[in-house]
Amino acid sequence: MTRLIPRINTPRLTLRGFSTQDFDRFAEIWAMPDVVRYIGGQPKSRPASWSSFLRNAGQWQITGFGQWALEDPANKNVVGQVGFFHGSRELGDDFDGCPEAGWVLTPESQNKGLGYEAAQAAHDWFDRVITGPLVCILAPENAASLKVAHKLGYTPLRQIELDGAPAQLMTRPKPPQNP
Repeated sequence: MTRLIPRINTPRLTLRGFSTQDFDRFAEIWAMPDVVRYIGGQPKSRPASWSSFLRNAGQWQITGFGQWALEDPANKNVVGQVGFFHGSRELGDDFDGCPEAGWVLTPESQNKGLGYEAAQAAHDWFDRVITGPLVCILAPENAASLKVAHKLGYTPLRQIELDGAPAQLMTRPKPPQNP
């Protein structure tokens, strides 16, 4: 399946497809210790970032969904990414059978509500265009991301050990119902 990557505007962000010109910033973000603190704990090398960058692009082409670059419209800087992917992590059919959601923000963009704003926009798109259950993995000590996940309708599935650290698997069988 090939799909054009939609552009989504929120009050403070633009969600757009990554371009080759974004790679330096992508690698810079994934090398930040504060970005990876709860995502494996180790900054990515430039070659590892390149593999992730290409994998993100391939998700859109193969699955019809993927990760968006988060752009600050005021200065056009990329401040993170948000979206969905199939990780094929071998964590069980109840997890691996669903698209996995993820969101990442630069340290200067955190604690401003931007993570939820971006993730909500991405989930709204998913619920309209792709539909179906979603999963995510979070570090149990990542209170900010746990709060975002709960607001998006995720509930705990089970705890596991991933790369030597505890991780919380979460599931969202369907979108939350608005009150």
